[in-house]
Formats: sequence, structure tokens, C-alpha cells
Amino acid sequence: MALQLIWHGHGTWSLHTADHKILIDPFFSSNPMADTTADQIEADTILLTHGHGDHVGANEDGTLDVVEIAKRTGAQVITMVETATWLSGKGVENATGMNLGGTLKLPFGSVRMTLALHSNGLPDGTYGGPPAGFVVEAAGRKIYFAGDTSLFSDMKLIGELGLDAAVLPIGDFYTMGPEDSIRAVKLLQPTHIIPGHYNTWPVIAQDIEEWTSKVRHETNATPHVPKPGQPLSLS
Repeated sequence: MALQLIWHGHGTWSLHTADHKILIDPFFSSNPMADTTADQIEADTILLTHGHGDHVGANEDGTLDVVEIAKRTGAQVITMVETATWLSGKGVENATGMNLGGTLKLPFGSVRMTLALHSNGLPDGTYGGPPAGFVVEAAGRKIYFAGDTSLFSDMKLIGELGLDAAVLPIGDFYTMGPEDSIRAVKLLQPTHIIPGHYNTWPVIAQDIEEWTSKVRHETNATPHVPKPGQPLSLS
């Protein structure tokens, strides 16, 4: 089975293999672009790039989508060590803390924790450690989830891993914008490129057709722009 990538809006993704469901940065209940709900999503592994409210699913009633999903599904939550400790205090029983540069072998393959340039304050003000990205190896493919980040030159080193696909934020303001994302694609050299973290709110609104055109004309990557809930096969 080819890998299936599903965008749930904003910075939230699912990656499905034949036997595993990996969820990245669950943000459903307060996500205006979400195609499903926190109580319907399935996952056996959750990857958390950092602990901002729009990545852990912080809600006005104090609940957290990541905690509710982890408790319901029993999914292993993999994140920065300080954030994992914080989640354990919230009742997540299967939180695994990693650090930058580490690789963890898993039933579907492996995840490597990479650098990200951002901040990482948790919803209650606790410091969550540095933010991160992930290179996920599954079904013979390598996919880079950058998380929230600005452009950094060491993306070239990440690209040297040989990326089949990269998921980059393009919204600007909180992360890199379209222009820097094009520079990132040139450093990473993925076969496929998928945008995220844009158009959720006016402050990160972008012209996705213009971005797609620039990818096609200025890089060697093939752009894909899935709609929320629309599976994208990465064969």
C-alpha cells in the first residue's frame, strides 16, 4: 500500500500505512479548517512538534485534543522530552520524550527528530523545550514534517537524507512564508512538496495558486495542494 497523507487543516496531518495511523500535531476542536473531530480521529502514534495551542489542540474549556485522543486511543505520543513530561502530568500514559538529532525505531519504521526554529511555550506557560520537526520513515518512504519553523540553512543536511516528500509551513507571520518556503524546497530537494499552516486565519492567508506556480517554475519538486480530508497517495 502506498502511504496516504491527509491534511486536517492548519498544521495537522495523518499519515497512514497499511497497518498504522500516525497523527501529527492534533488540532481539531478549535480548528476552523478541521475536516473531522478529536473524538473521531484514529491514531496509534502521535507526533508532536511543539506545544503551542494550535498544535496540541488547546480549547477554551481547558481540554487538550492531544490528551483526549491519546487517552481514548492509547496512542504513543512522541515529542520533545520537556513536552512529554508535561503531557505525562496531564494524564498521558504513553508519552515518549526525545531530543534533537535522535531517531526512534517504531513498528511502522522510524522517526528522526530534527531542528526547527520557533518557540515552544505550552498552553499554561510552561516551557516545553525546543521545538522540532520529524523525518518519518515508513513504507520505504521518507517524509519530512517541518512543524512550525523559519527557514534555516541546515535544511540542506535534512535534504541529504533523501526525502520523498516534505511538508512545510507557508503562512508567514508565525512561520516562514511563501518566499522562504521556496528557498527551503531548494535546500531540501524533496520529490514532492506539500504546504501547510496557511489560510486558517487572515493573518496567515496566502495565494496558494501563486505558491504552486513558483514551486513548479523555480524548483524540481512536484507540488501537491490537498484539501482538508482529501487523501494524498505517496507511492
